[in-house]
Amino acid sequence: MKTFEEKWTAWIDDQLTGEELTEFEISLPDRAAAEAEKRDALKLRTFLKQQFAVAPAMGNEEFFHHQLRQAIARERASQAVGSSRAAQRVSWWNIGRLAWAGAGSLAIFAICTFFVIRSETKPEQSQYLTQILNARVDPAVSPNATITAFESKEDKATVLWVEGLQSLPSDYAAK
Repeated sequence: MKTFEEKWTAWIDDQLTGEELTEFEISLPDRAAAEAEKRDALKLRTFLKQQFAVAPAMGNEEFFHHQLRQAIARERASQAVGSSRAAQRVSWWNIGRLAWAGAGSLAIFAICTFFVIRSETKPEQSQYLTQILNARVDPAVSPNATITAFESKEDKATVLWVEGLQSLPSDYAAK
């Protein structure tokens, strides 16, 4: 049994006859529209036959085919080179090389860190702090003055707690 499309094409080409033709024409939902479409298809067929009849013959066909074959060969060669480059890119950073690159980077980092920490100098006690700790408060100027120093080695900080000081001695102001 033919499909609707096969029957449609046969109807346009006037190849349906007898009972098959009447059954198909009855099955059409809009016969007038179908007839208009058939006329348009026949007009198109005659137009195309006219155009192909006057088409110029192609000269030097072998040269044209030769150019097409060369273009196809170039395109295939460039695709082959591109795929081999892609394969090289994929194989360059495999798991082994990534592991070695990571291990090398960590080793370089450890060496640089060792030399940076080793070259760091230990901070010395400031000369100003030493002078303050060795100073005595004059009992005539501030009889109830006390100086207490708190040092924290891990925080690298020193806090001086001064109580009852009314004014600093004159030799402190000069520094």
